[in-house]
Amino acid sequence: MTASVHGYVEIVRLLLAAGADVRATNQYGGNALIPACHYGHVEVVRELLKTKIDVNHVNNLGWTALLETIILSDGGAKHQEIMRLLLAHSANVNIADREGVTPLAHARRRGYSEMVKLLERAGAK
Repeated sequence: MTASVHGYVEIVRLLLAAGADVRATNQYGGNALIPACHYGHVEVVRELLKTKIDVNHVNNLGWTALLETIILSDGGAKHQEIMRLLLAHSANVNIADREGVTPLAHARRRGYSEMVKLLERAGAK
């Protein structure tokens, strides 16, 4: 988890090779993918998506990795690439947060036009 949070991709690779449990969660109930997406660690996300990690895991805040990619980002190139990776690995584009706000609605509210396009192409409502 710590390696994912800090973007230590080599350590993530070593830990995964040693059998790290991708079902483990942090104090927010999120798997390692969620903070890696939040902090924009593209290569860590890429490595984690090579495993059986749950791309649609919902943390205690009611957020998925996809939601964190939008809500806790600036909508820039790193987070757009992470969104592409998540979508390519079957991230559900319609899992809303606890208030019922969808990823598409969050991206629109923030003016993240490229993310809006990616989500719409993936079938977001």
